[in-house]
Formats: sequence, structure tokens, C-alpha cells
Amino acid sequence: MDHQTRQTHTAYMEVHWVPRKLMQLGKVSNGHMNLSMCLRIRHVPEGAALEAEWNARFVEYEETYKADAAELKAITSGELPAGWEKALPKLTSLLLFQTYTPESPADATRNLLQQNLNALAKVLPGLLGGSADLASSNMTLLKMFGNFRKGTPEEGNVRFGVREHGMGAICNGIALHSPGLLPYCATFFVFTDYMRAAMRILALSEAGVIYVMTHDSIGLGEDGPIHQPIEHLINFRAMPNILMLRPADGNETAGAYKVAVLNRKRPSVLALSRQKLPQLPGTSIEGVEKGGYIISDNSTSNKPDLILIGTGSELEIAAKAAYELRRGKQSVWYLLFAGSCLISNQMNTRGVSSLLLSLQGLVSKQGSRLDGRSMSEAKARRSGLTGLEQVLLLGEYTRSLA
Repeated sequence: MDHQTRQTHTAYMEVHWVPRKLMQLGKVSNGHMNLSMCLRIRHVPEGAALEAEWNARFVEYEETYKADAAELKAITSGELPAGWEKALPKLTSLLLFQTYTPESPADATRNLLQQNLNALAKVLPGLLGGSADLASSNMTLLKMFGNFRKGTPEEGNVRFGVREHGMGAICNGIALHSPGLLPYCATFFVFTDYMRAAMRILALSEAGVIYVMTHDSIGLGEDGPIHQPIEHLINFRAMPNILMLRPADGNETAGAYKVAVLNRKRPSVLALSRQKLPQLPGTSIEGVEKGGYIISDNSTSNKPDLILIGTGSELEIAAKAAYELRRGKQSVWYLLFAGSCLISNQMNTRGVSSLLLSLQGLVSKQGSRLDGRSMSEAKARRSGLTGLEQVLLLGEYTRSLA
């Protein structure tokens, strides 16, 4: 094979090509020497000596700077601080934290994201990241930190610039460098088109990055169609080993962050709204961990007349529909479908054979019409609204997801 032609792209290299090149570069004296043997002879003893020197210096450092040494150990080992999840804003009986109740004011989940992100920054030393020049829109600024730069490596805000693919690749490197580093990056959901390759390669690499994607639906204000994600939600739900999470309110946003931090072998995509959403009764951090759960049920004997399923900003539509149907004496479940990966895991581990096989179900979400088919083997009858799909499915929803 001629290694100066296009054959180097597709053809196999001869077994001795690498040692021969090393010989040409003066790295080895025998071009036919086994490469692994060459590395062992030249570099293993040197590496062992350097590691022993580093370990000895770290013992001295640990004696002088105990807290900093413990933090460094946690970052290199990937061990999360004990009780870190208590920093997540949620409803507690003691009202010690920021609370989300139905009486709380409506807010965009991108703003709720910022509350969660800054709460976690105080307890997770490995958390760092930023936006593709959209921090004021994505709401990803860590208020307790300055900008990460050559002269200020202790800061946590990374200014990636307008380069989504580069941003994704940088975060991939951070995640793969050390298990205790928790990188996040942000842009508009529609701009994942520019960084999808970087996101997919990380999913294949089994490492955790939190992808913060705001402006998740048609509620975009003045930006128009070029900023409206349509097929993106189903694309990421179909991507292997990636968590696609779309929280509906404050409790759900906190739950999405908990899931994302705990999953260090899978990247997470958090799709968040620009428009304000109400704080809904029945949502919870624990529910998000299941992937799908019942928000409200007025049926008897677990046999509702209708099941309404919502995701993200469309959950409030399902809630309003449930209210009107119940006024008409209908028994209704309405439930949230937060993450298909998580709900699929639950179905496998808890023996749920299928969803929606005999009762009527109405799925409300914005985006591609394909999403929702996997929830039923039955054929779906569709009626479309601009940007908001409604899918009528026949099926039974098992109570084991409650």
C-alpha cells in the first residue's frame, strides 16, 4: 500500500508500518521491533518513576492542604460529595431551600435551570461549563465564578464562542479526562445541528456531559422558524446511550439535573423552555428519575376513560385538558413522559410489557410526528396543529409506573 495516496483512508496498514515509521523518525533502532515491547522498554520505567514522585509530593500536599487534597481526590476518582443532591431546589417540609409549589410564580425552565446550576456549583467542585456565546439567553452563567482563562484556571465559566461543534468537542475532552469533572455546555436546541457529531461520539464513548438546550419549542418570541426545533427531540430520543430530558417545571428541572449528574456514563440533553410555565401539582424530582409517572388520577379501580400524556411545556396543556374532561365526568390520568431512556429501563426492570393497548390515550407534544409511536403497537390516528402534535393511541397504561 502506498501511504501517500488515498489508500491510507480505507486500506489496512501492514503490521510493521508503525514501527518502521518510528525508526524513520529516530524513535527506535529496529524497525521490526514489537511496538508494545518498545514502549515497555523505553517508557514504563520512566512513567513508574514519575508516578512515584507525584504520589510522594501529593502526600506532602495533603498534609498541608487537607481540604484541597480531598477535593482533588474526589475529582480524580469521580466520587460525588455526600448529600450533594440536597442542594437541588425542591419542596421540603422545613422550607430550607428554594421551593416550587403550585402557588409559586410561573417561570421559564431556562430560568429554573440557572437556579439549579448555581445551587449545584456550591457543592460540586468539578462542575464547569458555559455557552456558545448565548449565556444571557441560555441562563448558564455561574454567578460565584469568573471566566476560566489561562491565568485564572480556578474559575468555572467557559466562554466557548460561537462554535457549537468545538464547544461539544471541548466538553467531551473534559468529561473523558477525569470522572469527577462535570462539564456542561449550552446553546439553542435547534443549534444541536452543528454539534450533533460531537454529542453522538460522546454517547459512544460512555462519558457524561450535560447539554443545556434552551428555546425547546415553538415558543420562541421573535426568532421564527429557523430557531424552531422540530425533529430534534425525536432524534435525540432515538440516539443510543443518551438521555433526552424535557422538564415541565421547577421540580422537574431539579430532577433532570439530578439524573444528569448521576449518569456519568451517559450524556444528558436538557431541553428547556423560553416561555414561562406554571409550577404544576404532582411533579417531583423522584418522578423524573422514573422517566414517566402519573401526575394526577381521578379514576376508580385504576381504569380511567382516557390517558393524557405530556412532555415539557406541553404538560400544562394536558393538565388543562384533564380539568375540562373531568368537568364532563370523565375519569382521566395525566402523566409526564420525561425521558424515554429512563422509562424504557423501568419497563424492562419492572416487567411492563407494553403501554397503551386498550384505553384511549392522547399524547401532546411539539415536534416530529414520529415520537410516541414506540409507546404502542397500535396504529396511531393523527390530527395536527402547527408545531403541536396530538396523537390518538389505543392502549392500556399499567399502574406500575405510578
